[in-house]
Amino acid sequence: MKFAVIGGTGLIGSQVVKYLNAAGHEAVPHSKSTGVDVITGQGLDEAMAGVDVVVNLTNSPTFDEASPAFFQTSMDNLLAAARKGGASHFVTLSIIGVDQVPELDYYRAKTLQEEILAAGRIPYSIVRATQFMEFMDAAMSWTADGDTVRLPATPIQPIAAKDVAAAVAEVAAGSPLNGIRRIAGPELFSLDELGRITLAHKGDNRTVVTDPTAGMFAVVKGDVLTDKDAHLAPTRYTDWLS
Repeated sequence: MKFAVIGGTGLIGSQVVKYLNAAGHEAVPHSKSTGVDVITGQGLDEAMAGVDVVVNLTNSPTFDEASPAFFQTSMDNLLAAARKGGASHFVTLSIIGVDQVPELDYYRAKTLQEEILAAGRIPYSIVRATQFMEFMDAAMSWTADGDTVRLPATPIQPIAAKDVAAAVAEVAAGSPLNGIRRIAGPELFSLDELGRITLAHKGDNRTVVTDPTAGMFAVVKGDVLTDKDAHLAPTRYTDWLS
């Protein structure tokens, strides 16, 4: 099959392209760097021409109140180009618990993205993943201050990017779900605990202080970012660190 992987040069997209091509498909990466702009629409018709499946892995440049407009415009443009190009399956990557944290602008924006896709005329699949292991350094940097990193005890179930990419590629090569596939890492942690494990492994002597008001995930209530019934990926966090 022929795949257009939008956002195909990024962390997940580049690996999705590799997985699909290794399986014998023709997967072409598209991004701003290749001349495709999902906001202006530049290059979209050419990228979608004659494809069987569109895999959308683009992301908003911000996590704030501007993110809903990005997903509204990008999805409108992508779906129009996909219909014109004859695509019969549209896949997008989302987040477990995304519809249960309305306090976060970005999560509301991703929920909007899902709703636009589900309301469209192209058969679709949504892959919802838990938090990426690769994002842990960024999460700590938001609340780092000198020798201290403040993190809430939010329950999370981190998953490796390579496992996310493999799951997205598998779903994209299959029949449309017209629904959601949920994937998660094999272990549960609190975010502050994960911070301590990460710093210890790196030989970083900073101290993690548990602070229920710290950072983006402070507003998350309960264990909505975890899912014990999701498809569990194989990579454990300490193995990924190593």
